[in-house]
Amino acid sequence: MSQKKAANPSEAEERLRQQYSEIAQLAGGLAHEVKNPLSTIRLNMDLLAEDMEDLPESPQQKRALKKIAVVRRETVRLEDLLNEFLHFTRAHHLELTPADINKEIRSILHFFKPQADESGVELIDFLTPDLPTVRLDKRSFRQAILNLLLNSLQAMKGQGGQIMIRTRALGESVALDLIDTGCGMEPETLEKIFDPFFSTKQGGSGLGLPTVRKIIAGHGGHIAIQSEVGRGTQFTLTFPGLAQIPEFPPPPVVILPKS
Repeated sequence: MSQKKAANPSEAEERLRQQYSEIAQLAGGLAHEVKNPLSTIRLNMDLLAEDMEDLPESPQQKRALKKIAVVRRETVRLEDLLNEFLHFTRAHHLELTPADINKEIRSILHFFKPQADESGVELIDFLTPDLPTVRLDKRSFRQAILNLLLNSLQAMKGQGGQIMIRTRALGESVALDLIDTGCGMEPETLEKIFDPFFSTKQGGSGLGLPTVRKIIAGHGGHIAIQSEVGRGTQFTLTFPGLAQIPEFPPPPVVILPKS
């Protein structure tokens, strides 16, 4: 009786990558198909609300407007969720070019500062000069850092605080630390924060941090996190220098023990 030869690990990994790519492509296509009728529903709800507002005010008209408002709100929420999902599925399609990471961070902080000021949060930067050049997809890198900054801002819960961004050299690699004085996270939350659709925020999509993880992995980097309730959270992103870009990214997430 003939026996089938077992596939070697590289062949199995390649099949898994192909299967993942097919699933991601199908999911992205489905999301696009769902977005189109959602946009039509939202537009028609807007038009219907305008028509209802022109009618004489009555208890029936008020009830109808409330129901229309609910449908409009939920369609907007679903559209936002689909947009975030599409960002998540596309996060591995990056165009990496040599970049000065400090220059990119300064631009991001300049953009984010008004929002931080409005929340009473101080932005502090310690950017080490003459760092190794890294390869970045500037658009997705900006998206990832702004997502982390926004998470830190939300962790302050309107009570003010500090967010520090620090860069440093690790041999030929570059490390970026983002440290906040927010509420911190329980160990149980830390274990799940990179799981798609897991969120501790009311109405949150749970796709922000998984998207950040995919973006950093797409740069050949790592993301690590330390957090303690009542003390704050630190994200550390590590990017390889030009000569260190791996053929396949290493596992992207490391949960560090409390210091």
